[in-house]
Amino acid sequence: MQDTRNGRRGLVLGGGGVTGIAWEIGVVAGLAEAGIDLAEADLVVGTSAGSVVGAELRSEARIEDVYEGQLADATGERADRIGLGVILRLMTASLRIRHPERGRARLGRAALKARTEPESEWRARFERGLSSLDWPDRRLLINAVDAESGEAVAFERDSGVPLLDAVAASCAVPLVFPPVTIAGRRYIDGGVRSLANADLATGCDRVVVLAPVTAAFRRTGRIGWQLASLGPGVRSVAVSPDPAARRAIGSNVLDPARRAAAARAGRAQAARVAGAIAAVWATAEAPDPA
Repeated sequence: MQDTRNGRRGLVLGGGGVTGIAWEIGVVAGLAEAGIDLAEADLVVGTSAGSVVGAELRSEARIEDVYEGQLADATGERADRIGLGVILRLMTASLRIRHPERGRARLGRAALKARTEPESEWRARFERGLSSLDWPDRRLLINAVDAESGEAVAFERDSGVPLLDAVAASCAVPLVFPPVTIAGRRYIDGGVRSLANADLATGCDRVVVLAPVTAAFRRTGRIGWQLASLGPGVRSVAVSPDPAARRAIGSNVLDPARRAAAARAGRAQAARVAGAIAAVWATAEAPDPA
């Protein structure tokens, strides 16, 4: 029986640092070249790196221009790093199975005390980098975590929060970048809750996930579990970097010198996954009532 639904489509963009942004944009650009426009999603869920990509896709910028921006020479740009100590703290926070908010709050409190660049400099990175600072008309969720309470939040157009602040907060890796102040509260990276947050694509019948990083220590953070939680009738596909893309990305996801290679690898991978994504993304034409 042919599926004639024209269901709501959701695009989930996960976290993965500077190279994750580049890889996701490369995939999106390659799919657009193949005739698959992920920017047509009814809902975009962006976390950390994915919040940047989501904001770009929802802006009026041409995807080819955004892609070309990823290929720019990175000479002189600062390479940050997520050290082993930070990874261990993130793991510890994730393993608080019974009370995940407590684990996130403990990590958030440590982030509030950490020595990082000034918050003003962190915001300035996004002010320079985003194509638009205005919330789009079409729905975009940007995920962050309250540093003090550990509560996960999803900012959107009606939240009364500037887009710049929401994206900067979603990307604020704890202990590496400064928590972002919004309405008197401090927020850290939405990836602390989940690197994808695919379970927030509620109300969508078709969901595509682009996930530069898929690691999850808790079952509820795993993409497969999150997609299953959306319901049995939801068609979905999740794409993560293939071996060639992983080599291009390298070991430091915050190294801008790897950005161009990651973008090119994402674009090349798009050709290999286009069929699987089209099978989920394409909406069938409704029968002609005549």
